[in-house]
Amino acid sequence: MIPSSPVQKHKRIVIKIGSNVIASRARGLHEERVAQIAKVVSSLWHAGHAIFLVSSGAVLCGTETLGLKQRPTLTLKQAAAAVGQSRLMWAYEKCFAPHQIRIAQILLTGDDLADRTRFINARNTLMALMTHRILPIINENDTVAVDEIKVGDNDRLAALVTHLVDASLLILLSDVDGLYTADPRKRPDACHVPVVAGVTKAIEEMAGGASTEGGTGGMASKVRAAKQAAANGASTLILNGAFPERMLAHGEMLGTLFLPPPARLIARKQWIAHSRTIRGGLSLDAGAVSAVLTRGKSLLPSGICAVDGTFQVGDVVRCLAPDGRAIACGLTNYGASELIQITGRRSSEIMAILGYKPADEVIHRNNMVIYDAE
Repeated sequence: MIPSSPVQKHKRIVIKIGSNVIASRARGLHEERVAQIAKVVSSLWHAGHAIFLVSSGAVLCGTETLGLKQRPTLTLKQAAAAVGQSRLMWAYEKCFAPHQIRIAQILLTGDDLADRTRFINARNTLMALMTHRILPIINENDTVAVDEIKVGDNDRLAALVTHLVDASLLILLSDVDGLYTADPRKRPDACHVPVVAGVTKAIEEMAGGASTEGGTGGMASKVRAAKQAAANGASTLILNGAFPERMLAHGEMLGTLFLPPPARLIARKQWIAHSRTIRGGLSLDAGAVSAVLTRGKSLLPSGICAVDGTFQVGDVVRCLAPDGRAIACGLTNYGASELIQITGRRSSEIMAILGYKPADEVIHRNNMVIYDAE
């Protein structure tokens, strides 16, 4: 049991609803469960909490409508998402209307969160909806998303949305009562874990990797989402979505609460670390690694030994130690073709080589995230 409900003290909350909580391949959408969740969310909403819903279930809804008996191919999955998304939104609209809550649909892809301009536009839209007291219901745009632009799963999407709207709590409604020391469906002796102070390798091993048939995540993806949310300064609460009223519980509640570290990344570094696609890599010499890791310095062209990938100014690239270990990532001030020309050269030589010099640094310290430290 979690000693006391962590929900009430958070003013801005992201709630992710798993596929298997509200739908199944056999019966399609579970509208009674949607109504239960809507009732609880409405209580939080009218108590003054700003809520952002991330809802899975569109593919399962469409799979049932199309009469598909087995897991669909990518094309059929996208078709099922197109059919199911409208059914899902109509169910939410019907269930929230009695509680005097208007809803809006937001469909995102990985590109929307990887591109800085689109990231800011998405944030502005969500903030405008919050200002006008309209409940956003967010999903990945499965009808057009392919591997290159997919967020991955809605647990990760929910963690990204938590950062996008600067929420302090992420609630993941699943089909289990939280994290256990092993899968309780396979190991009856598994023990429930009520509070996690930090996601360690041991915690990740507890989560395993299996997912249920209808979903794409499983407990492993929820733990990863909690780790990502924690890096952004947010707590994560995993609850059983069959009992949504537990979100309103006072006193002890069954679930798992993941706590964030005392310090958090600044907003720009959160975005660099978690919302961008890595476009290339820079191999550094030992001196540059030391300057970046121990002396808090920016990355200069003189410390770069090799350039990998095709990238442009403003893309995120990895910084690699001589042994190949990734030590950092950051926004580059130079494209790959420019860097190839100035690799290993002093900043004072850039103007003579390129004919212009946008910056002395290849990656400024303010635009750099150090792995496992920041």
